[in-house]
Amino acid sequence: MCRNIKQLRNFEQPPTDEEVKAAALQFVRKVSGYRVPSHANHDAFDLAVEEIAASTRNLLESLVGREQVISTGNIFNQSVPGV
Repeated sequence: MCRNIKQLRNFEQPPTDEEVKAAALQFVRKVSGYRVPSHANHDAFDLAVEEIAASTRNLLESLVGREQVISTGNIFNQSVPGV
């Protein structure tokens, strides 16, 4: 799979927007097969990067850390935004 994408989940220091976008770019490159898209595919490529970066940020902000589960005693007590 995408060996160059680093793990972004870190509860002590969240990833920067640049790190999230870089991971999204690597993912889109891998899935599309393009390192640099043609002019005709440029807009679709950029949109995919932005959408995946946004989804990644939402995922990372929604994840519950082990410490949070231990302190509450129940993962199901955690509210999940947007659900």
